[in-house]
Amino acid sequence: MSISAAFYAQAQDVSVIRNTVEVYSSTPMVGSAKFNAMAGANGALGGDANSLLTNPAGLGVAISGEVSGTLSILGNKNTSSLGGSTIDYSKTRGDLGNAGGVIAFPLMTETGWKFINIGINFSNQTLDNVIQSPGNNNIVYAFDKDDITKDAALAGHMYERYGNLSKMSFGVGANYNHNLYLGAGFNFFNASLDQYDSLFYRNLTNNSTEGFSKQDTPYSERSSGFSASLGVIGKLSPNFRVGASLETPTFWTIDRNYYFYNDPVYGDDMGAENRKFTSPLKATVSAAFVASKNFSLNVDYTLGLTKPDYKVYGGAERELNDFFKDNYKNLSEVRVGAEYRVQQFRLRGGYSYQSSPFDALTISRFNDAGSVGDQSYSNLMLSDRNTLSLGIGYDFKSFYVDASYQNISSKYSNPFMRGYMDGNFDSSYYSAKNSFQSDAYAVSDVKSNRNNFFLTLGWKF
Repeated sequence: MSISAAFYAQAQDVSVIRNTVEVYSSTPMVGSAKFNAMAGANGALGGDANSLLTNPAGLGVAISGEVSGTLSILGNKNTSSLGGSTIDYSKTRGDLGNAGGVIAFPLMTETGWKFINIGINFSNQTLDNVIQSPGNNNIVYAFDKDDITKDAALAGHMYERYGNLSKMSFGVGANYNHNLYLGAGFNFFNASLDQYDSLFYRNLTNNSTEGFSKQDTPYSERSSGFSASLGVIGKLSPNFRVGASLETPTFWTIDRNYYFYNDPVYGDDMGAENRKFTSPLKATVSAAFVASKNFSLNVDYTLGLTKPDYKVYGGAERELNDFFKDNYKNLSEVRVGAEYRVQQFRLRGGYSYQSSPFDALTISRFNDAGSVGDQSYSNLMLSDRNTLSLGIGYDFKSFYVDASYQNISSKYSNPFMRGYMDGNFDSSYYSAKNSFQSDAYAVSDVKSNRNNFFLTLGWKF
């Protein structure tokens, strides 16, 4: 494992692996305020356009038309600790989080088919994530081994990612005798991100600080993808429902522009490349208990069935695929949500747990005292994630308004600073005057807390 983990970031920086999971293997799950209040658990309940986020068969449950729009206010706070120091970074952003609608077509036939419904859903979430790690005076680098006045200590590191991930879905659902519901959907993804990896060292003689950018950063990516989904929901009794859905891998085309430094032919310049990526196949099973028109409970379990896979154009993609083959755990997520109705009022709550995507990894790293040694991490780069949510709503019969709050928390170890030059390979850090190389990482501890608010206005017809 030590060999595997030390090898994995050789041709790619840590952010490529992080984005493979967080951006390209993830599905936007920002739905309506009702959907978010129930932690996205609606796979066996359905009834609105957000069914396209979990199980398209839920479209067939609708017996009337509906449209809605959701304003999202997303707040992200990262607390990063290293060498006894801590830095907080917070950012809040408002946006259109979700919009969708269902048109219900009753079938006036003598067969068991009651409705054919068409749905459309747009889900949008921010990719913004900033990790500002503090420095450590015990981690010292000699920029000139013959001149100690150029020795410098680690002053900090900044990982920055800005952008959006959206999913536009179109689907159809059918209702057979109000007991069996079938559905299918087509999903179109778009991702846009800009990313920076900056390292800072402070001169021990004059206290001046020098900033470095990692080779091939900053970079920007503009990507598009496509997937399809199928689903079924069945009523076992008036009070119990079960559901199942399958979403194909998302087939991504990724266009990247990046900065490079110290090339023997081109010097410092910009480059461009294109990649093809296939995300994991996902399956979801669901169960719901509907005690009456006043209370419902839903449980979803989603499992990734395959591993991330890049189309191989060279050594970089082959190395990424080898890393995911050896170290990636198929993602799983459990979501539980409930709704209770008191006349026109709606009270909702939910919880979800998503597993860590990686096995334990052993890397070479600097400890707080500045010494280098191997250490194993069970939460390197990303970790498991917990979501708690609450919501309230009021139904005006034709119109409704819903509001919800959501807290998403995780803790992980953030590796940075490793980079070196080896023949034709270069992952060093560069400033206007110097270059920096290290075979070992510095690792900060990050606590991520996301506090999100949602407001939905809807119309039933």
